[in-house]
Amino acid sequence: MISKISFCIKISIASIFAIVVANFLKLDFAVSAGIVAILSVQFTKKETIKTALARFFAFIAALIISFVCFKIFGFTLTAFFVYLFIFISVCLFSGWNSAMAMDSVLISHFISFGVMGFLQIRNEVLLFVIGVGFGIISNLFLRKKVDVIEELKLKTDELIKLSLHRMSLRILYVNLADYDGSCFTALESSVFEAKKQSEINFKNQFGKKDTYDIRYIQMREKQIFVLKEMFKCLKNISSVPRTAQVISDFFEKVSVEFHRDNDVELLLVRLEEIINSMKIQPLPVERKEFEDRANLFILLQKMKEFLLIKNSFARG
Repeated sequence: MISKISFCIKISIASIFAIVVANFLKLDFAVSAGIVAILSVQFTKKETIKTALARFFAFIAALIISFVCFKIFGFTLTAFFVYLFIFISVCLFSGWNSAMAMDSVLISHFISFGVMGFLQIRNEVLLFVIGVGFGIISNLFLRKKVDVIEELKLKTDELIKLSLHRMSLRILYVNLADYDGSCFTALESSVFEAKKQSEINFKNQFGKKDTYDIRYIQMREKQIFVLKEMFKCLKNISSVPRTAQVISDFFEKVSVEFHRDNDVELLLVRLEEIINSMKIQPLPVERKEFEDRANLFILLQKMKEFLLIKNSFARG
């Protein structure tokens, strides 16, 4: 909400300054500079620069097309209609869709002038340059929102820790209350918001770009996918085999030690020890215990996959 209010304020200020400068230069249709500024401000620096370049090339094309149309048909609505048809076709073909309305508003001023001389073209060029210029300047103040992305990353990590903790309990208590996977709804929502913010931050950087946040969120996305597989595996377990306690303790250990700076090397060593110890356990007598122990073994393999994703990220 705060970011949207900030964006609205930024657009308003850019528009006001554009109009003030256009008035100061005594340009006709000075308010149009403010409109151009509003249409030039995008949510990221990358989008703003990309849009500005597209509109610049489109504006040059608009001037050439309109000059020919006004020469042939005079400064009439017929000339403007012909111009619109040709210009819109060019924009659609060139991918300049965002320029159609803005540039056409500027071109329409020539009908009011009744002439397309140097002074009139200069007037429209300056309106364009001032409007787009203030749009770009306003976006130079967009900064990487470190606090926001860090908060979202922390929230995602805490939800993953909670999920691991609940899994450690579910291993021991097959009738654990509210163990229905609803936690993944909040987790996926959190990682989605974090991914969106990390992409916005990436586009608001110039020069050498920091990709850490994007890669971090991608790593957590992969881990969440594995967590959901682990949840499905746990749902198939309906008893508490003899090996359940040590596995539950390990899940709790992972939950407690889960943080961004942990390369999980020691956890992987401990996990390998648990897997090896399970292999030498006496075979179960009852079919149900055999199936549940098999599911617990699969669960440990999934946990290994979960930890290796983080280990690979830490080493990379």
